[in-house]
Amino acid sequence: MATEDTSATEQAVGHQEFQWRGRGGPFTIELRPGVFSPSSTSRVLADAMTINPGETVLDVGCGSGVLGFVAARLGATRVIGCDLSEDSVACATANAQRLGLADVTEFRTGSLFDPVPDVRADIIIADVSGVADAVAEATGWFPSGRGGGPTGAELPVAMLEQVGDHLTPGGRLYLPTGGVQDEGAVLKAARRIFGDNIQAVAQRDFPLPDVVTKAKQVAKLLSDGVIRLSQRGSRHVWQVTIWQCQLA
Repeated sequence: MATEDTSATEQAVGHQEFQWRGRGGPFTIELRPGVFSPSSTSRVLADAMTINPGETVLDVGCGSGVLGFVAARLGATRVIGCDLSEDSVACATANAQRLGLADVTEFRTGSLFDPVPDVRADIIIADVSGVADAVAEATGWFPSGRGGGPTGAELPVAMLEQVGDHLTPGGRLYLPTGGVQDEGAVLKAARRIFGDNIQAVAQRDFPLPDVVTKAKQVAKLLSDGVIRLSQRGSRHVWQVTIWQCQLA
């Protein structure tokens, strides 16, 4: 998931410094061109996570590494992040060194779980893109311009289909869903894996710019009932929910 954030300041050669003020902070990381910036959704997810000392954490779609760094600061003894973007992996690796966390973190390049066939984790942070492509294009939230598929459910569902191979028994998945995707399809897939061991641990509402709802393809997703927005005064609002899913 993603929302707009403006907490970064520009540096030389297109790099930026970002001040993380959420859980586990404050700390400063560097962002590079093409690397997803931590968002308001990232902060909601960080607040919702339970990390016990000594646990192993797998951060799928790690971006700049920020949620993995939060997990490490909360007591995780091993954090492995993976991302399809080589730039993101290089950025996260540099940030780990900058924060003195290189001894407990590592970052690998590849799609979803492809880079970590050897890893079983106590916790998986699953903040993969869960925004419909049309919404991603209209908002510009993602450096690639792409979201999680035509309905925003395709990438999260593909992740969920593999998650059971990478969690220890009793392990926990933290999964964000929202109104700017086919949320029902994602939750249906999650229940196939976790049964009733799913609970909402956080919810937040975020405004959506009018220019997004007026985009032709976004309007069609709305009329077809694929994405769901509510009205607050003159503004459209979408809701993000963080789910804790526990493997039996």
